[in-house]
Amino acid sequence: MSFDNFEKETSMPEFPTIAHLAVTVRDLEESAPWYERLFDSRPVLDEDTGPFRHVAWHLGGQILFALNQFPNPVKGSKFDERQVGLDHVAFACADRTAIEQWRDWIDNLGIENGGIIDAGYGFVLPFRDPDNIALEFFAPHS
Repeated sequence: MSFDNFEKETSMPEFPTIAHLAVTVRDLEESAPWYERLFDSRPVLDEDTGPFRHVAWHLGGQILFALNQFPNPVKGSKFDERQVGLDHVAFACADRTAIEQWRDWIDNLGIENGGIIDAGYGFVLPFRDPDNIALEFFAPHS
């Protein structure tokens, strides 16, 4: 469909926020406790749906962050953001001070990180989960 000749017959509704984000992990027994420490909270959901098991946390508001584990995983290497698919997950922070607080928190947990980066688009604190999934805390420049 070409959007060049698109005629609006109806107006677009307000675009919704993200309701949940789910990432697939190799081993929930390793990953779930790691995220529980990171979030400093117990999951609100832990269920086996049949095709997969998932564990989820509320991250403020109505957003859920979930981990999925499939009984028949595709064998291969750990996560690599250069493959087609998910690149990274960014957790929103208000400002650099909040990023510094998160740096102190994950340092205290022993989670390796890339240190605070002052990028042209904001402040970034990159780190990775046990499956090498790229995560970051992000705050825009004020």
